[in-house]
Amino acid sequence: MLAFAAMKTLLERIGDRSAQVVVVGAGYVGLPLAVEIAGAGFVTTAYDRMIAKVNAVRSGQSHIADVPSSVLGPLVAQGKLKASDDPGVLGQADVVIICVPTPLNKTKDPDNSFIVDAAEMLLPRMRRPQLVVLESTTFPGFTREVLLPKLSSTGLKADEDFFLAFSPERVDPGNPKFHTHNTPKVIGATSPLGLEVAVALYRTFIERLIPVSSTDAAEMVKLLENTFRAVNIGLVNEVAMMCGRLNVDTWEVIDAAASKPFGFMPFYPGPGLGGHCIPIDPLYLSWKLKTLKYNARFIQLADEVNSSMPEFVAFKVADALNDRGQAVRGAKILVCGVTYKRDIDDIRESPALDIIDHLRHRGAQVAYNDRHVPRLDHDGTTIPSASLDRLADFDCVVIATDHSDVDYVALVEKSRLVVDTRNATRGLRARFPGRIVLL
Repeated sequence: MLAFAAMKTLLERIGDRSAQVVVVGAGYVGLPLAVEIAGAGFVTTAYDRMIAKVNAVRSGQSHIADVPSSVLGPLVAQGKLKASDDPGVLGQADVVIICVPTPLNKTKDPDNSFIVDAAEMLLPRMRRPQLVVLESTTFPGFTREVLLPKLSSTGLKADEDFFLAFSPERVDPGNPKFHTHNTPKVIGATSPLGLEVAVALYRTFIERLIPVSSTDAAEMVKLLENTFRAVNIGLVNEVAMMCGRLNVDTWEVIDAAASKPFGFMPFYPGPGLGGHCIPIDPLYLSWKLKTLKYNARFIQLADEVNSSMPEFVAFKVADALNDRGQAVRGAKILVCGVTYKRDIDDIRESPALDIIDHLRHRGAQVAYNDRHVPRLDHDGTTIPSASLDRLADFDCVVIATDHSDVDYVALVEKSRLVVDTRNATRGLRARFPGRIVLL
């Protein structure tokens, strides 16, 4: 009876929009989510320890490219969206959604300390009834095995006093088509009643929901999605190495294969993996399987191939310079694009940074250009973005990220040598024979 009473109370508060929501973490995942929830009519607070983020939200200014200030500002002015660095706001929350980073440590093992810290902060402020949702990526079983017992240590009973769910974030920064509202949302909970409450909440601001049977299943969904991508990117990166040895155009092969209307999905090679998901999430899964004495061989092999790509690019540059009678040591090289994908400002795990390191290790003088990153803090130094007007000063240009605002015709025209890791110079190789080297 207590469980049904708690569920009924939360459903009523969700239904009439009187439920107060706190999103823990105001970053790439948390802020877009908080904006959607506030836009659905809930008083929503974005909690973050970084006062700069909090002050930006309070002033109606978005620090996330995918959240326009023109959308955020009115919600703040209406009092629907708030921001705070005071954990006391958790004490007034009917719903707490945790959106904190889950990186890898130096040994490539999962680091769930941010989730644990958020839970510890929540413990003395939990109240009945409450819905807690974890969106941060983690290994299958974490919500049930770690988070549930921790929250239950308060003396409050799961599925009587509080409900716990896991709903993996599916943020794709810079995607003009899919965003929080129209990206289907997977939800799992530790009980059928918890799932009903979580679905009722997310239904208010997400177009399509996909409920699954458990938090373990929802955690596995997220890891499968990004493992699928990592493994296939690893495959096509190795195909690029094969094509190089066979003197075959990788991109031509992929484009021709993609004409098959069934049984083939094109993936494209690149200088390595970057961002907050694809290089990291599969290793969460392989780590978990190691604890069960199972070796996730595809994941490990894909990680080896993808992790080797920045060094492979550096070898490509060295070989291309050598073919022109020039050593990489002392060469002036410009890396064009340092974010991990096009048209965003995020450099997390960007392979371009590793390319810079590998080239410098070989004695090259390396600069970069990226209008999305005016200044780069890397390896203890701050470097300003170089102007593309200086292309004639460089012995080689490496296209590491194919931003859409770059004039690649002009870039090739003004460059002595271009190593293109993204096929940004498609259609230009016949026009500039011998000047472009593909991955």
